[in-house]
Amino acid sequence: MIEVDHLTKQFGGRTAVRDVSFRVNKGEILGFLGPNGAGKTTTMRILTCYMPATSGTARVAGYDVFDDSMEVRRRIGYLPENPPLYDEMTVRSYLDFAARLRGVPGRKVRERIDAVAGRCGLEETLPRIIGHLSRGYRQRVGLAQALIHDPAVLILDEPTVGLDPAQIVEIRKLIVDLGAEHTIIFSTHILPEVAATCTSVVIINEGEASVAGPLHAIAAGKGMSHKVHLRVARDGQAIARELSALPGVGAVRNDHTVSGGYWLDAEPSDALREGVARFVVEKGWGLLEMSSVAPSLEEIYLSATVRALPQERESVA
Repeated sequence: MIEVDHLTKQFGGRTAVRDVSFRVNKGEILGFLGPNGAGKTTTMRILTCYMPATSGTARVAGYDVFDDSMEVRRRIGYLPENPPLYDEMTVRSYLDFAARLRGVPGRKVRERIDAVAGRCGLEETLPRIIGHLSRGYRQRVGLAQALIHDPAVLILDEPTVGLDPAQIVEIRKLIVDLGAEHTIIFSTHILPEVAATCTSVVIINEGEASVAGPLHAIAAGKGMSHKVHLRVARDGQAIARELSALPGVGAVRNDHTVSGGYWLDAEPSDALREGVARFVVEKGWGLLEMSSVAPSLEEIYLSATVRALPQERESVA
């Protein structure tokens, strides 16, 4: 549905996006992550035909964003970080305006307004002035205008910014519901949102996509070890040392929250876990519990975006 290949955007001597590539399949919800100024909004503006790329290509539903920009625009609904609302209009009149601007046939305008109002929970607010609405309802109106022409793709830039926790939950649920019928890209700084709603992730840092892929696969792509939590009946200083000597096991740390608990940095392998279990039993330590924990999205994000401190880089060199 969306194909981005070696996308680059330069502003004078500054490169905002550098050689970014990723795919979003039909029906996927993609979380677009990165620090402020990383290039997320620039990439989204290229995908929505708001600005051209310096080099590379991007296609939406088979159409090139440069050569077939009008076809791309017909298939995209866009919610920028600051929704393009007119405060003096009512919700209904604004959505009527947005529908006609998007080329919705006149006989279907009312039908589409009622449909998106129902989908976004705006039925009771249709006669109200937009300027009198809360921030949460204004976001809903922004989503409704993005949906008014029933696009195949939704691109949402920070859709929950400035909302309170209850409003965030409501918008998150709405995005999940919309994902059943639309392909969605949305950017956010709230990592639990991505873990709760997305099927895949792109993490962009300093203009480059350092992570791209399904949530279940990106940890392996970054070369990050899983963690194995082990709990044994016995406890002692030698246990951690002997466990760390096993093939495939890295650092071993005590879990001070539970007696006999240990965290092992280890390869995500059934054979390794089986070997650890066998070793513990043979040692007579009394195996009480063992479970595998994949790296969290927060750990993956920090690994992809946080630079080492100067003294850390020097020690590595």
